[in-house]
Amino acid sequence: MSTPLQAPERVKIICADATVLAGHFVTAAPTADTRRAPVLVCPATGVRQQFYLRFAAWLAEHGHDVLVFDYRGVGLSLQGPLKACQATLAEWGQQDQVAALDWLLARTGQPKVLLVGHSAGGQMIGLLPNHDRIARAVGVAASTGWFKGMRPGFRLQANLAFKALIPLGIRLKGYAPCSRLGLGEDLPAAVATQWGQWCAAGGYATNAVKRHPDRDFHAAVRAPVTVFHATDDDIATPATVADLMRTWPQADKRVVRVSPREHGLKAIGHINWFRSSHQALWPLIGQALRG
Repeated sequence: MSTPLQAPERVKIICADATVLAGHFVTAAPTADTRRAPVLVCPATGVRQQFYLRFAAWLAEHGHDVLVFDYRGVGLSLQGPLKACQATLAEWGQQDQVAALDWLLARTGQPKVLLVGHSAGGQMIGLLPNHDRIARAVGVAASTGWFKGMRPGFRLQANLAFKALIPLGIRLKGYAPCSRLGLGEDLPAAVATQWGQWCAAGGYATNAVKRHPDRDFHAAVRAPVTVFHATDDDIATPATVADLMRTWPQADKRVVRVSPREHGLKAIGHINWFRSSHQALWPLIGQALRG
């Protein structure tokens, strides 16, 4: 049975550096049996917020207020030509996720939120100074994307993309033409460049704060973190997930590897978790949010 979509409210989120982000707020359904903590849904790299609205509606049906948003330089948050956008990947965590979390707290009046992060959306908690306002985090297909930990065939593709094709595209167009490479939306040049650097080095967001220990909150994260990844995911593999989990040494961590066949699905991969066709997976996320 498909989930009826709650009417989302278009909202604006103001970051500390005055950047304005576009988001959608979905109010918990009045028919829900229990009113639960609000949920912040943080997108994957190059994935627009609309992709998550069905999932947000499902969460609302189960008693959660939900905020989804686009990072700076993506989707509804892009202001002006993409080639003129100076956004960085680090800012997605240090500015955008921080502001979205604060907005949701202010809107709902709740002391803490639950965070659902898809891929990169679940990988930057250690960059958030307000990480202590996260009661529980669920990473979906979250990992460091460490090239050496990827499946061999995909590793070659990733290296070719980030070491040759994307840099060439940036030189020619002024932005990263990721859509032509099957890597989601086109991205600001600095975002794609930093993405490749972090994946090459391992440790993902820790690379953003190596020279700025005052901005590094990885060791301070203590919220319970559950990470789901599929057996057919070329990016979030056991090795790259383990590389992510080590970045939060004090957190209560759990990894769940999911087989498509166990849920009557042909494939899950890295992206399909939030498609309406894959609603069979959503109760796993809901249960993890409840602890």
